[in-house]
Amino acid sequence: MFSFFKNKASAPAVRYADINGKRVEVRPKETLLHAALRENIDFPHSCRVGGCASCKCRLLAGKVKELTDIGYILSDEELEQGYILACQSVPQSDVSIDVDLSAQTQRKRLTGRVVLQQRLTPDITHLKIQLAEVLDYKAGQFADLAMASLPGHTRSYSFASPPQPDSSVSFFIRKVPGGAFSTDVNERDLIGQAITVDGPVGEFWLRPSDVPMILIAAGSGLAPILAMLQHALAEQCQRPVVLLFGARTQADLYALEQIRTLEERWPAPFEFFPVLSREDEQSDWHGARGRVTDAIPTLRLAGAEAYLCGPPAMIDAAAALLVAGGVRREDLYADRFTTVADALNTSSVELVD
Repeated sequence: MFSFFKNKASAPAVRYADINGKRVEVRPKETLLHAALRENIDFPHSCRVGGCASCKCRLLAGKVKELTDIGYILSDEELEQGYILACQSVPQSDVSIDVDLSAQTQRKRLTGRVVLQQRLTPDITHLKIQLAEVLDYKAGQFADLAMASLPGHTRSYSFASPPQPDSSVSFFIRKVPGGAFSTDVNERDLIGQAITVDGPVGEFWLRPSDVPMILIAAGSGLAPILAMLQHALAEQCQRPVVLLFGARTQADLYALEQIRTLEERWPAPFEFFPVLSREDEQSDWHGARGRVTDAIPTLRLAGAEAYLCGPPAMIDAAAALLVAGGVRREDLYADRFTTVADALNTSSVELVD
């Protein structure tokens, strides 16, 4: 008879986060990043779905629930030191974190104009923007782009070349179904259009080393890989290179002249393997077929350093095969290309086209 008087489930508790000494209220189910931004803390961030590591911070005290696996974003050393991603961490108790806010001071918001809009494949366009001053970034990083004609549609794209002396920046932008920004870039004439470039952002760049490199890209994920290789060549890199590039058909292959030039000028062994997943069986293609990850077990992996860029599913599959084949977990670096649709499946915040 007393079952009618059972207490209702208590409401989730409000937590508090000490962020570099500032106390912030964290509402139920709210991430640390969202709470920090709500309280006007200039917390470094970009993707908001655990793909870029821009919001990494060190958990000094307390417990958090991690919404996604961050094992392929943060290194083993960082994990051991207590680093987390603020965008994927919901406090389970009061917490204390330390975050390096200097990255935000390195960002610039510059406005330039589109000077080149070149179709590379049926759904990827090279967009070149002329800025008034050089934007200092590391090859492999990305920036947030915005057009005045599309208010509220800021999107993140990787630089497709290292910093240029003429202050221009390039991006390879893939058209995503329903993506307003990427559709404009691929279908509307934007020559002369003003675009704001806000960056640099991201932890994806070539680390100093002398071990062989395995670079794996799919689709527009080739952009930061090309930028890193061009920068490394200019720095007279002597490391052996294996480049795997996954595409659907021959029509989806691009930047082949750039890759051929890199191969010819590279002072060490350079192997390039394009892999097509949907090429017509009756076509004249004599190269590899299947998924780009199918080629990984054929490589010499032990002692190599790996850089992966493309869709999250490809990166997860490739990372597992690389580690199983002998690549150390701490020698694996990844940049997940996540779309708005992907973000909506995990977050209420929009991300990239």
